[in-house]
Amino acid sequence: MAAPSRAASCEDFAEFQELLRVMRTIDDRIVHELNTTIPTASFVGKIDASQTCKELYQSLMEAHTSREKIIKNCIAQTSSVVKTLREEREKAQDDVALLKQLRKEQTKLKLMQSELNVEEVVNDRSWKVFNERCRIHYKPPKSQ
Repeated sequence: MAAPSRAASCEDFAEFQELLRVMRTIDDRIVHELNTTIPTASFVGKIDASQTCKELYQSLMEAHTSREKIIKNCIAQTSSVVKTLREEREKAQDDVALLKQLRKEQTKLKLMQSELNVEEVVNDRSWKVFNERCRIHYKPPKSQ
């Protein structure tokens, strides 16, 4: 399951969250994927479980890496906007609209940072399930 081809929009938090939701599909369906592709003891000879686990591992790694990259990129972009707005705010203390925009961007930044925590939980859950089902069929490289 490859990542969606559309670029991440950091402007609209709801759109950003929707993109992550779509990209997390592989993690949401990992139990089903493993149940349908990893054979039980009676079907061991009919399916190459090591190849299936290897492919699933690669898909998970790709998905996790691309999501983390998108989240961190949006955090960096939004941090830059917040920094710029803070600098403008220093020059124009009375500008209520500027203050409102700054608060909005700060809130968005906090929400994006919280997505990193969500991502960690999602990834941990996926790796736990993967390791439970695939540990005897496939040993991933030591980077994980």
